[in-house]
Amino acid sequence: MKNLRIVLAMLALLVGAVRSNAQSYVVVVNSANPVTTVSKGMLNDLFLKRAVRFYDGEKAAPVNLERTSPTRDAFSRAVHGKGAATVEAYWQGQIFAGKETPPPTRATDAEVLAFVREKPSAIGYVSAGTALGANVKIVKVN
Repeated sequence: MKNLRIVLAMLALLVGAVRSNAQSYVVVVNSANPVTTVSKGMLNDLFLKRAVRFYDGEKAAPVNLERTSPTRDAFSRAVHGKGAATVEAYWQGQIFAGKETPPPTRATDAEVLAFVREKPSAIGYVSAGTALGANVKIVKVN
């Protein structure tokens, strides 16, 4: 009986670890955009405006969720390797130095999706499980 409890406890820890590693966001583009996959490096560059074009040369229009969004924090940690507050500090430095302004932000997943629907070159992210609706598709992240 003791061995069974140990095995069950280990299994519970394993399931919890798998759930915590599940991606809590999806990257989306306008359905007219030919992009189907994007690397984390390219996402990092697009959202920090180190790159302004997709692989095919089309200009990119990234859009972020608000800094306080848990989805933005998850995206920032996965893509930039830093939390949303640290990325925001990076942007403050860029603005202060007169170099660049951050991508626009939207308050909700629905607003990000509306932005992506309106702009064929838009790229954004929303919470996993969000109903995308028409004219938006998920992009695979490598």
